[in-house]
Amino acid sequence: MLALTWWLWSAHTETLIIIFGVSSILLTLFLFDRMDKESGDSYPYTLGIRPLFYLPYLVIEIIKANLDVAKIILSPKMKLSPKIFRAKASQKTVVGQVVYANSITLTPGTITLDVRDGEFLVHALTDDAAEGVLAGDMDRKVTKLEGKS
Repeated sequence: MLALTWWLWSAHTETLIIIFGVSSILLTLFLFDRMDKESGDSYPYTLGIRPLFYLPYLVIEIIKANLDVAKIILSPKMKLSPKIFRAKASQKTVVGQVVYANSITLTPGTITLDVRDGEFLVHALTDDAAEGVLAGDMDRKVTKLEGKS
């Protein structure tokens, strides 16, 4: 899908470039399949269309958090209340937990410091940012994305 999108947008129709592109895609798929068989892991890599519903939510959260952090930085008195806390993760797979941890980190004002046994160690710049993580909205959305709810 990405290759088709690139091809349509780039307007490259040279045969050699298309051959190189198709060859690199096939080589990548071959290596990925081989690595998958070697590792013995059986993670479901197909998420279907669920990311189409999660990504807009994540982008909106990132924008809201950016605005909050900008207000803090631009205000004469920085109202920071940094804290480190633990947050439960309801995801059942490693992939789901990684997506959730990265989503927290991508959201300005929070960062995931450690992941262990379904629990995250998170740093937040403000009480509001900490409460946002602890409220669990993003956790539930990622669990729904994971397809294990």
